[in-house]
Amino acid sequence: MKYMMFVCTDTEPETDESQVPDIEQWVAENDAAGRRVEGNQLVPPASATTVRVRGGELLLSDGPFAETKEVIVGFDILECADLDEAIEVARAHPMAWNGRVELRPFAQG
Repeated sequence: MKYMMFVCTDTEPETDESQVPDIEQWVAENDAAGRRVEGNQLVPPASATTVRVRGGELLLSDGPFAETKEVIVGFDILECADLDEAIEVARAHPMAWNGRVELRPFAQG
């Protein structure tokens, strides 16, 4: 089953940096195991463009749609047997310690 893993900042990161996993090791292990299909960092939210169409008119806005303290800084697409496996992969990601990680299954069909 495929999961989108949103990698986000958080206002309450882990304070003990000595326990935070290494991102390069996490990527290498999950790539080798075939669990990480794709992933990348995103540029800061100030670079975002919000696109809407209202009444047939294209409306563009600079910057992110949502005004929040937490922002999405990257993503990974995971291929896991089930949610339990996806959770184990996510909990080992450094941003689960210094930020937050959201798992969302792809819609079937």
